[in-house]
Amino acid sequence: MNSAPANSPVRNERAADAARRVRPALDRDLAAVGLHFGDPVFVRIFKHEHELELWMRHGVSYALFRTYPICTWSGAPGPKLRQGDGQSPEGFYAVGPSQPNPASQYHLAFNLGYPNAYDRALGRTGDFLMVHGKCVSIGCYAMGDAAIEEIYTLLDAALRAGQKTADVHVFPFRFDHPPRADWRSGTWGGFWGDLEKGFTAFERTRMPPVIAVEQNHYRVRAVSTAQHP
Repeated sequence: MNSAPANSPVRNERAADAARRVRPALDRDLAAVGLHFGDPVFVRIFKHEHELELWMRHGVSYALFRTYPICTWSGAPGPKLRQGDGQSPEGFYAVGPSQPNPASQYHLAFNLGYPNAYDRALGRTGDFLMVHGKCVSIGCYAMGDAAIEEIYTLLDAALRAGQKTADVHVFPFRFDHPPRADWRSGTWGGFWGDLEKGFTAFERTRMPPVIAVEQNHYRVRAVSTAQHP
């Protein structure tokens, strides 16, 4: 019986059909901006703006390829705390080869990897938090079927081409244009301050920063283009 290697994403006919539909237009649009199918990807999600950005490696840094409207997410600004709270998570996540789900009941999906090390350190619970198709959410980010076909196909191609994990950073809002000037004084001000450091590091270098967890805080180290020739 043939099977995919342990470090290879699972593929089924639904994902293959989606790739056949979207690949010609993706190849055209990628070529127009000097990108290639299979280039490494990086994803940013912004709750307040209802936007998902898909960035791709372009030489020594990342370039924005597409911004997709998020059809819906659930809960309110702030992190997910526990199983069943209906809250879409915020934080720094990573998607590896085992996390895409081409057989999702929501068309195509990939698991964000919640709870990550930070969530676990704080005792937060929950599982199967996804970015997926359709337009319904109970803690996930629903993109609609057309958008998820492109996002999933590009993520799948990057993982198959050798990207070990694709970072996904989920923010409550754009920190360069926050919805409220006093956001630091609210319930989640300290947590959001940690997330802001990751946002700012990428804005400055256009390289996903290195994220660690120390003493129940995210620690962010910016990565310069000189470190990745």
